[in-house]
Formats: sequence, structure tokens, C-alpha cells
Amino acid sequence: MRKGLSCPYGQNNLIYTLSSADRALIEPELKPVKLPKGMMLEEPGKPVDLVYFPKTGVGSTVAVARNDRRIEVGLFGCDGMSATAIVMQSDHASNETFMQIAGDGFSIEPDTLRELLDQSPTLRRHLLRYVQAMMSQISQTALSNGHGKLEERLARWLLMCHDRIRNDEMSLTHEFISVMLGVRRAGVTVGTHMLEGKGLIRANRGQIIVLDRAGLENEAWKSYGAPEADYDRLIGYDQPD
Repeated sequence: MRKGLSCPYGQNNLIYTLSSADRALIEPELKPVKLPKGMMLEEPGKPVDLVYFPKTGVGSTVAVARNDRRIEVGLFGCDGMSATAIVMQSDHASNETFMQIAGDGFSIEPDTLRELLDQSPTLRRHLLRYVQAMMSQISQTALSNGHGKLEERLARWLLMCHDRIRNDEMSLTHEFISVMLGVRRAGVTVGTHMLEGKGLIRANRGQIIVLDRAGLENEAWKSYGAPEADYDRLIGYDQPD
């Protein structure tokens, strides 16, 4: 099934698409790291401990209110990074970020990344372009949450997760999806049954299997695709040299 993102196998695309000079600058500072499901990458209002560049898995950024109301505002995997606050010359996280699907990747110290950004304007520009791509995704998420039907929102979210994994099976519970979409668990069950009834997915206990990606894209309507196109335009998937 053709996906909306085309990360090279076993690579973090943000690192992969750097110039050779910038890759030579940052790669010696990157440390391999496992990213288990549920691992906390950032906590709201707290300093960033490490910056992560996943190769596999899916990270979720969640806005949290004081009454513990929660909703996902962005996600990333092999296409991106955590802690964009560092790129924006801050040192504290605004939201909670954790791994929703386990994977692996690289980490780098925030101070080290800041030093590299100061050394290389082209590295800074590259990561700032990623911040713009994430702003596009966040904007579309807000629009979808405010105006999309539940099954449309669910289809879009599943497509975004599917983009960032290597197979068609995702370990996702209804309870988890309800938090991500900001809806009741019963609503997720109804939405899942609707997508199942159309032959688009199969839902087992704690697992969702994508059967018809093109059908999911039709179900998501125009809420899916624009941020993915922006990412392709801003970052792309080819090494520049």
C-alpha cells in the first residue's frame, strides 16, 4: 500500500536529507537509543532532557489541561524529531510527548544541538523547515478536530500512524485512541465498527490492521494529505548530494 510518507528504510529522514557537511557535523553526536511504548520524551513546562530522532515507531505530542483533559496535537516518527523547542531557541517543552508505538532511533543532548545550530545555518534552516511542516500538521489537526466527523478523524489518524510504520498492523487500543482524538471510548468503538463495516480495517483486541488504505484516504476526505504534501515540499526524501 502506497503511503503518504516515504522515509528510507532504517533511517530518520530529517538526518538522511541533510547535506553531507551537516550529516558529518551531527552524526558523531547522535547516540542510538531504544524507544519503548509509553516512553516519555518531554513533559510540559519542564526542560528538555534529550532530543530524539526516531528511525522507527511513532511519537505523540499531547496538549494537557490543568483538569487533565488531553488531546493529541501532533505526531511524528521516521519523518521527524522531538523537542522542536530547541530549534526555536527555547529549552522548555510546551506539551507532553511520548512514544505511542515502540521503535528506535537516535538522541542528542540539547546543548550540543544548540551549538551545532549556531555553527551551521543550513542545519538550522533544515530543522526550521521541519517546524513549519509540523505547524501545517497541527493546523490540519485543529481543523479536523473542530469540523470533521468522528470516522473522518479516525481514518486520518490511522493513516498518519500507518505512514510511520513498516507494516499494516498497529498495536492500538480503543482507550488510547479515545485520548488521542479527545472523544469517549464508546465513540471510538462506533467509529471503528463503521470503518470495519466498509472493509477498510480489521480491529482485534489491542490491534488495528489496515486492509484498504485507498478507502481510508477516501474516508478521511480532504483532512488528510495537505500536511504530507507540505512535508514533501519542505523536506523531501532524497539526499541533496
